[in-house]
Amino acid sequence: MNEHQRAAPAPPPRLGPLFLGMVQVAMSAFGGGLSAWSQRILVEQRRWLSQERFLTALTVARLLPGPNQVNMAIFIGAECHGWRGALVAIAGILVLPFTLLMGAGLVYFRYHQIAAVEHILAGVVAAAAGMALSMGFRILGRYKGDPMALVLASLSFIALSVLHVRLIPVVITLGPLAMAWYWPRKTST
Repeated sequence: MNEHQRAAPAPPPRLGPLFLGMVQVAMSAFGGGLSAWSQRILVEQRRWLSQERFLTALTVARLLPGPNQVNMAIFIGAECHGWRGALVAIAGILVLPFTLLMGAGLVYFRYHQIAAVEHILAGVVAAAAGMALSMGFRILGRYKGDPMALVLASLSFIALSVLHVRLIPVVITLGPLAMAWYWPRKTST
């Protein structure tokens, strides 16, 4: 655990810094790996969330329908400033990337037949895969001492990657099991 993860959380950002923070998250993730960049920016650099709160937000964002990072932005913005914060965070995560994507799309459809463009895109995909693996290993470090978390993660991986089960049946099956296992219980004192 580095010094940023141990430091006390920063106070909730104002609307302007919230918008700019979401722009930073969105613009840091060219080629993918948005979860890894979100963790780095929101937990380590800006300290708006603890590692545990980040993992909770990420889990909620992934379980809800829609793009994970939009869901994450809503979660963070709403937690900081209610509905106004949610709208500001959504704008931060979407406006600039959407504008750039539209421009890149126009360029791509004009020049996609050039072999160099195809090679560049293949490199971007490889970098995105590396960033996704990086995030997975960060999360693994948090749960390596929890055998049930490792079992649930392994079952999810096998179901999705090896057996090619669709996401919804995996969530419907393993989600309730995980919630039941980790549900807070009263301890006898």
